[in-house]
Amino acid sequence: MGKYDIIIAGSGLGGLECAAILSKEGYNVCVLEKNVLFGGCLQTYIRKGHQFDTGIHYIGSLDEGQIMNQYFKYFGIMDKLNIKRLDTDSFDTIFYKDKIYNYAVGHDHFADTLAQSFPHERENLKAYTSILKDVSRLIDVDNLKKGSIAQNGMKYFYASATQMIADTVKDETLRSVLAATSMLYGGIKNSSTFYHHAMTNNSYIESPYRFVDGTMQIAERLIEVIRANGGTVLNNKEVTRLIVTDNQVTAAEVNNEEIFEADHFISNIHPKRTLEILEKSRYIKNAYISRINALPNSFGVFTTYLVMKPESQAYINSNYYVHGTDNVWYNDDSSRDKINNALLCFQCNSNSDYTDVISVLTPMYMSELKEWENTSVGKRGDDYIAFKKAYSNKVLEFLKGKGFDFSGKIESIYSTTPLSYRDYTGTPYGSAYGIVKDCKFPELGFISTKTKLKNLYFTGQNMNVHGALGVTLTSMFTCAEFVGQEYLAKKVGNA
Repeated sequence: MGKYDIIIAGSGLGGLECAAILSKEGYNVCVLEKNVLFGGCLQTYIRKGHQFDTGIHYIGSLDEGQIMNQYFKYFGIMDKLNIKRLDTDSFDTIFYKDKIYNYAVGHDHFADTLAQSFPHERENLKAYTSILKDVSRLIDVDNLKKGSIAQNGMKYFYASATQMIADTVKDETLRSVLAATSMLYGGIKNSSTFYHHAMTNNSYIESPYRFVDGTMQIAERLIEVIRANGGTVLNNKEVTRLIVTDNQVTAAEVNNEEIFEADHFISNIHPKRTLEILEKSRYIKNAYISRINALPNSFGVFTTYLVMKPESQAYINSNYYVHGTDNVWYNDDSSRDKINNALLCFQCNSNSDYTDVISVLTPMYMSELKEWENTSVGKRGDDYIAFKKAYSNKVLEFLKGKGFDFSGKIESIYSTTPLSYRDYTGTPYGSAYGIVKDCKFPELGFISTKTKLKNLYFTGQNMNVHGALGVTLTSMFTCAEFVGQEYLAKKVGNA
């Protein structure tokens, strides 16, 4: 086993992007992944010939000149992705209080489309999209070309998404319609930051895309880049211990037996889990460990995968957000006995006008899975299987009550709970969106990419902002520690 320049623990999007960037810059990198499949939340798994996407269901800002397009172009994967742009007039369709509202692509088109339902709010809708653009300018391609990854957006982290929307538009129903996709960023009423709301929504308004034949292709294309640059990417290699001598990590113990040595280590594993496998060091204070452990994690997701009978369901090129109550946010005290929110995504196949899988996502907290919290994959017992089946039936009943009746079209149903996220991606509490960022104390939720050990760094969705865009920004900040921010930003900006 030779010594590497950099070992990266975890092959989620953040780990693979760091490996792609640093291998491009001549570093000898090695990515270690505990699972059989690479990609973390990018994983696409197959059951009886059907593909199921796990974490990313659609992605934004992929048009020419937009930020994710620029990053993927720099990585060398943009032209290798099989993607489909969602409907211009209704990439997201909101079902709220038994009415339908459409999100349209492009800021003016977005405002004009909603103004058809809320003509008295036309000017306020223009103001709302203008603020979204202001936030997105903090990280745009022009910034990169000037040598900056992101400008300071702290005022938007201190602003509540709920409050900013209320300050911008007056109509109560429109406020809810604008917050109706809050599940995309783990939206919690009066806590979620406007920064997250704006970055997420703006990205899709710029250009929303769905992956044809699965999101796993991002991971596969990045791994090709890493290997072409001489890097190593290994699966079935769980980092079980980080060995510390004085104030640096000297090696990673893998699967409790193998030793991998490197000059630097980047953890794409949740900071809480990283600290659990890190040997004790006087440089990592107990107060720091306690702070990380005390940070609340966002809610998880129960996903119901509806496998449709052949040619029974036409493919629909938009997403449906279905709300059963006036409240479009999801808080820990939300009523548990019934389902009130769901997101429907239709999987896109390259060879058919029909969809074979519909993913239905509903928020779920780990507290709903208490009796199985000490179980592992495939060993949760019959009660768990019965719970999942009953829950999926509740999801179908909820949808049916809102006009989505798939009776007679479903061939089979599969489902995953936050426990699957916890066990496959190592996320505490099966959280889908990482550590909660609370607008009242945003700095509490920030974790530096640098640690007190001189060669250990963090990356991934828990640092700053989650989602494909947030993770990509964090990867840049992590890699800037090695090659310099101005140099790296300009390199990406001019790719």
